[in-house]
Amino acid sequence: MDSKNYHEDLSHIRSMMERSSRFISLSGLSGVVAGLTAIIGVVYVYFVFQREGINYLDGDRNILGPALVKELVLIGIAILVVAVLSCYIFTAHKSKKKGLKIWDATTKRLLITFAVPLLAGGVFCLALLYHHLFVFIAPATLIFYGLALVAAERYTLTDLKYLGYLEIILGLISLFFLGWGLLFWAIGFGVLHIVYGLIMHKKYK
Repeated sequence: MDSKNYHEDLSHIRSMMERSSRFISLSGLSGVVAGLTAIIGVVYVYFVFQREGINYLDGDRNILGPALVKELVLIGIAILVVAVLSCYIFTAHKSKKKGLKIWDATTKRLLITFAVPLLAGGVFCLALLYHHLFVFIAPATLIFYGLALVAAERYTLTDLKYLGYLEIILGLISLFFLGWGLLFWAIGFGVLHIVYGLIMHKKYK
């Protein structure tokens, strides 16, 4: 009986230490919603190209006008906002359900660690936009996003790093298929998020 209580105490202590050092309330459903949003965004962009007389599936290197580039950037920002909001809503709900705080020292460390490579990637992509090197934007976003996920894993679920590795690998592969960024975005930000989200929801629900 004493041995059983001893193991239960150890398990409780480990759980408390994990909660204090890692943000464990990330919701898998937020990943699913983010993935679906990304795929909807990609489909919308495809029809925007069609509207402009650009057949994306031809694989041609097309010259994009300033107005179209601005519209694509705004679509990207809208997708990002929806993904972030869904992540917050589902994560806040999960935290409340588990009786955990959504904002504490661990959350701050997580966000800072995640933001550094993400902001660096954002500035890098702005430079690519400035120099009209549009074909490199998709690989860059996937690679820097993957680096951000791998870095953030230190303060949250360890499974996050595997998603990060896949995003990095996908971004590197896309460097050899310039001009197909929309397809790689659909896979990286859409399909991978949905698959990861479903796995995490089933594992940690």
